[in-house]
Order: sequence, then structure tokens, then C-alpha cells
Amino acid sequence: MAKTKTFKVRLVLQHKGNILMLKQTTENGGKYTLVGGTVEENEFPVEALIRETKEESGITISRSDVHLVHTLFKKKKGDNRIVLYFKVKNWEGKLSSKEPEKFEGVDWFPIDKLPPNVSPTVKFILQRYNDGYNFSEMTKEELKRV
Repeated sequence: MAKTKTFKVRLVLQHKGNILMLKQTTENGGKYTLVGGTVEENEFPVEALIRETKEESGITISRSDVHLVHTLFKKKKGDNRIVLYFKVKNWEGKLSSKEPEKFEGVDWFPIDKLPPNVSPTVKFILQRYNDGYNFSEMTKEELKRV
């Protein structure tokens, strides 16, 4: 029986009707995705979000400004994953891609005009989030419909 062994966090950062996205390098899929990553051992989800946000985009977010907006349960290659999506209203610092081996750029996109090569999971979640849902289960069938 599969156990939930992977917890991920993602940042849904919006500003003036735009959403922040990272462009993966070709070696990492070449898709646009959200800031975030894996919750490490002995780390709380909000700590992971703060760390990943700084590591990937160079900006600093405050624990007191972090709000959970969506939860995803996903099965992937025999691994049950839970991905927590958070939003913040404020941040400090200059946005830039801080992990060039993983991301070739960081940019803002209108929430209703995302680039065509957005990660299917991100596209699915943003649709669900914009429709007012705060929980999703993603199956292979749902991923194919995105």
C-alpha cells in the first residue's frame, strides 16, 4: 500500500492581476511553474515555502502573511503526494531566478492569459483555485483533460 511520503509547497503570488511563474530549463522540462518545492525532513510547510521562495526567486516572504489557499492530493509513480498552495500579499526583495541550473527565468503573467507551456498540474490547480475550490484530487485522467 502506498503511503503519503511527499509533501510539497507552492506559492501563488499575484500582483495587479498577474501571477508569478518560473520558467524551467529545458533539462528540467521547460515548462512554467510556481515557486516552491519539497518540505524537507524536520521542516514545517511554511518554513519550506519561505526557504524555497528565497532560494528560487530571491524574494523574502513573512510567516505572518502566508495563507493556505488550496490543497492537492496527487498520485505519481507509486507515490502519494500532498501539495499545499499558499498565497501572500507582501514580499521584499528583487525578483530573479536564483537557481539557473533549474530555472531560466521568472516573470509575471496575466492570470487569464497564462503561457501555453504551463505545467499541466499548475494549470489544473489555478483553474480550480480561480473557480473557488480549496481542495483537489488529481488523477491521470484529469491531467489528460487539462
